[in-house]
Amino acid sequence: MQQKIVLIGGPGTGKSSVLKEFIKRGYECMPEISREVTLNAQKKGIDQLFLDQPLLFSQMLLEGREKQYIDATQSESEIIFFDRGVPDVHAYMNYLGTDYPKTYIEKSNQCTYDKVFMLAPWKEIYKSDNERYETFDQAVKIDRYLRETYIEVGYTIIDVPFGTVKERCDFILHSLTNNV
Repeated sequence: MQQKIVLIGGPGTGKSSVLKEFIKRGYECMPEISREVTLNAQKKGIDQLFLDQPLLFSQMLLEGREKQYIDATQSESEIIFFDRGVPDVHAYMNYLGTDYPKTYIEKSNQCTYDKVFMLAPWKEIYKSDNERYETFDQAVKIDRYLRETYIEVGYTIIDVPFGTVKERCDFILHSLTNNV
């Protein structure tokens, strides 16, 4: 039986680094797609699509994450890791205070994950860049909205402790094998 494992947390918490390590270890991983959406918009002259047109940006993310989920169900991998999940989309909309269609929550209830691991904001590793424009304080706020949203949708969140990328990956795998 396939396990779909989602890594969540505010921007700059180390999710992508953990996923890169899982890829090195031979696991199938679904990457974060917001960077791709942002870069494509910038090529069309929209500097920050998320800020300029949050509903359009979120709709594009929702479609992309749903496609990743469907692709994963067709995979023969026993474990698939996701860099963010479908509920992240409406968590960010809640953070912005932007109304969104109820289909966002419906999609979150349709595309379910077996385990949710949360990487907390960590000032020592936080960096902003061309696609990550949030300040550390904003990342902390986003983190709260993510936690609340996943709990509202019905998930139990497993907090990943700070540590090296290897230690964080080992913690997640240990939690999976010991059914934490």
